[in-house]
Parts: sequence; structure tokens; C-alpha cells
Amino acid sequence: MKKMTASDYGIYGCIGVISLLFVLPFIYVLSVSFTDPKSYMPFTFYLIPKQWSLESYRYILSTHSFLNSFKSTLYITVVGTFLNLVFTLTFAYGITKTRVPGFKLFHTMVIVTLFFSAGTIPTFLVVKNLHLLNTRWALILSALTSAWDIVVVRSFFLSIPATMEESARIDGCNDLDIFFRIILPLSMPVIATFTLFFTVRHWNTYFNALIYISDTSKWTLQLMVKQLVIDSDASGIGQAMGGDAAPPQETVRMASVVLSMLPIMCVYPFLQKHFAKGVMIGSIKG
Repeated sequence: MKKMTASDYGIYGCIGVISLLFVLPFIYVLSVSFTDPKSYMPFTFYLIPKQWSLESYRYILSTHSFLNSFKSTLYITVVGTFLNLVFTLTFAYGITKTRVPGFKLFHTMVIVTLFFSAGTIPTFLVVKNLHLLNTRWALILSALTSAWDIVVVRSFFLSIPATMEESARIDGCNDLDIFFRIILPLSMPVIATFTLFFTVRHWNTYFNALIYISDTSKWTLQLMVKQLVIDSDASGIGQAMGGDAAPPQETVRMASVVLSMLPIMCVYPFLQKHFAKGVMIGSIKG
């Protein structure tokens, strides 16, 4: 075993300091969210609550506006992620086949949109003319897939040996059988990776929700958290949450931030083991 040198200690020390700079804010947010509102002292930094309490969480979870935004975001995330996977996987697999009619056209369309995009205003006009404003589908359909997603998944499909498809075709499988019985089972790393990408993307959607959703009853969770953390003052936080007397605003704000992060933090550990493998294979091959 190599003996540790002074430079090694210095490097590990720098890494430890940088790690603390990232971790401490999260610990502070958790600490404030679990602090008893009666014992909370503004403008005081502490990492362990002086008196533990779930009052802020009870208050948030008892309000109609927060629960409604949570349900809306959950619906957008589940449905949007499923449709993202369907369209991305099928489209990417389709443009791996040069024998498909219109292959060059579809392939060129994908490559061109990697460098050029319509922009916010044309997209907004399309959503408006389709009568999707103030609906959940405005957030789902406007982010159905992207050229980058398709290119990476296509590269992964190209890394699968063509001989496997040829063998399946000799055994009597058609294109759908090959896709569902061979390609998808072999593509679990990239599927898990993009499931995480799409889930985080929909759960954290903010800008699209801000420009497409003006009805406060249809707000997503991120808009509600922004209203609590940035826009609401001490007197208006109860109105923002649709409740009566609210605990100190800082404890409610921190509790809302924790609740908005919790679902993604619970999902990530189950997909993390596929994350690096799926991205690396899709980015190197093809």
C-alpha cells in the first residue's frame, strides 16, 4: 500500500472542504424544517434543531394548494416520463434502420434540431393554438423528446450486435418481436438512465410551467415552492398556502423544499447503478 504524502493529505483535505460546502446547506435546510416553530430563532445558523417538531410539515400537508400542486406534478412526471420513453425509444430505434422509408429525412431532422431550435415564442404559439394553455398536457407534450435524447439512445441501439437481430429474424420474429423481446431487455441501462433524466426533468419543470400555466389551481410543485420561498412574506405565507395561521415562514419554506426534493431522492438510488453505464455506452458507440 502506497504511503500517504503531504500532497495526498492536502488533496483529500480540499475535497473534504468542498464536500462540506455542498452538504452543509442541505443539513441546514433539514434542520430548520424540523425545528419547532416556537423555538425557531431567525438569522441563526445551526445544524441540529434545538427542539424537534413536525409542525411545519403538518401545516404544509394540510393545505389544499400544496397537495394539489403535488398531485399535478406527480401526474405530469409519471405520464410524461412514460411518453418520453415511448417516443424516444421507438423513434431512436426507427432511425437505426437505413431501410426504413424516409430514413434520411428523419435522421436529418434530428441532427438539424441539435443545432437550431424554434425558440420560446414559436413554441408558446404552437401550444396556444393547440388550446393546451393551462393544462397539464402543455408541459407533457412540449417536452415529449429531444434530439439529444434520440441521438444518445440511437447510439446505444447501434452498439447492440446486428447478428442478434438477424438470428431472431431467422427464427421467425418480426420487427415488433425483435424490439420488445430483444432490444428492450438489452437496453435496460439506457432505459434506467433516461427514466431518471425524464423523471427529474418533469419533476423540476419550472420555466415551461411559468409560461404555460397561469391558473394558480393548476400550478406545479416548483411554482408553489417558488411562491413560498421567494414571493411570500411573513404575513402572506398563510394565504399562499391556502391556510390560516402559519408557522414561522422560514420553517415552512425549508419544509416545502425538503418535500419537493424527497421523491427524487427516493427514486435515484434505485437507478443510480445503471446511470454511468447507460450514458457512457450511448455516448461512445456510434
